[in-house]
Amino acid sequence: MLGRLVHRFAKKRRKIAEVNIALCFPDMPQTEQRALVKQNMENTGIAIFESGMAWWWPKWRVEKHYGGIEGYHHIENCIKNGKGVLMLVPHMMHLEMAGRVMALSNKGVGFYRPHNNPLMEHIITKGRLEYNEFLVGKRDVKGLLKALAKQRLCYYLPDQDYGRKRSEFAPFFAVKEACTTKGTLLFAASKKCETLSFASHRDEDGKYHIEIFPVLDNFPSEDELADVTRVNKLMENSILKAPEQYMWLHRRFKTQPDPNAKSYYK
Repeated sequence: MLGRLVHRFAKKRRKIAEVNIALCFPDMPQTEQRALVKQNMENTGIAIFESGMAWWWPKWRVEKHYGGIEGYHHIENCIKNGKGVLMLVPHMMHLEMAGRVMALSNKGVGFYRPHNNPLMEHIITKGRLEYNEFLVGKRDVKGLLKALAKQRLCYYLPDQDYGRKRSEFAPFFAVKEACTTKGTLLFAASKKCETLSFASHRDEDGKYHIEIFPVLDNFPSEDELADVTRVNKLMENSILKAPEQYMWLHRRFKTQPDPNAKSYYK
């Protein structure tokens, strides 16, 4: 119900989701696009409660919503071989709960953008430490590299538009030139880690399912555009597990190849 209120009254955010979905799935009938937008808004409302669930629920209650982790042996093999894990993860609405479920097997290291409000930063940090060993701010590149060198499971979210700096324009769904970070390649180039990807979804019974995919071979290569295109494809595959649960509210295509291009989200 909260998400339906977002759909009705948060017109700017709804517009962003509508544009993103139309760009990514141009062959999808408009009736299906509208239905997907509405479902996405409903999941936005659910996500507010999922954050609280992830931050404050006791372990026994989280376990009741555990749907299973497929492919966890890929993480175990990396650590057994003396490597850290760079886990590529898309911005799913239920990501906080997915992290809490993963922590039932292995606490990770979160790479995140600190909140500007000190009170919110305190609340978020305290909550996320329920399922992370520690957090690394997005500007602390050395901090994440050190965590990888210490064989930690490190989460990195490469699917959003972080601006023109250190980026390539690569395909993302039907958008031919989506601004895509090259930060992934910086961390993946470390000889002390392996790169994997991650998919998660919440089923109709409220259980959270996670799938870990095999180590990326020959990554990164000498072709940066091919590498970030490969990352985008991994993110697409993960998102398609539950597209209604993805964060379509983000202005994914705000940075255009032409720096003088007008915003099309208005």
